[in-house]
Amino acid sequence: MRRFAAYLLLIGAMLATPGFAADQKKPANSDDRISDQVRMRLATDADVKGGALDVTVKDGVVTMKGRVDTDKGKNKATKLAKKVKGVKDVDNELQVGPPK
Repeated sequence: MRRFAAYLLLIGAMLATPGFAADQKKPANSDDRISDQVRMRLATDADVKGGALDVTVKDGVVTMKGRVDTDKGKNKATKLAKKVKGVKDVDNELQVGPPK
């Protein structure tokens, strides 16, 4: 009887462990990682100067809001975001012009 109980515990532990580990692990292309990488690219680009931009990511879709100085900066922001691994689409809502 003890042996049977030990086998049941062992089987239960083996079945439970993979599910638990999968819940704890974030996917390689998680929205947080994508958001961080897009922000870094925007912040370091001279045309975009993305320090004051708002970047959100949901299911791989990047949404950018804020203000850039030129149309070139707005277009470049889209290109930079699309280069990040895991980005499925970019919704560029950036406004062009001086800060209000």
